[in-house]
Amino acid sequence: MFKNLKNKFERMMMAVTFAEAGEWEQARDIVDERDKKKVRKVVRKAVREEKRPLLYS
Repeated sequence: MFKNLKNKFERMMMAVTFAEAGEWEQARDIVDERDKKKVRKVVRKAVREEKRPLLYS
């Protein structure tokens, strides 16, 4: 948890530094890079067929 928080803080401070120096595009790229990492692949499990035998009464 703290590792992610630290990385997020470092990226934001880096973007602020570039923005203060007048490098607006570089700062935006740093912030956008963070958002790209949040995209996750969705893996769906195959529908499982019923393995139990049918019981008739």
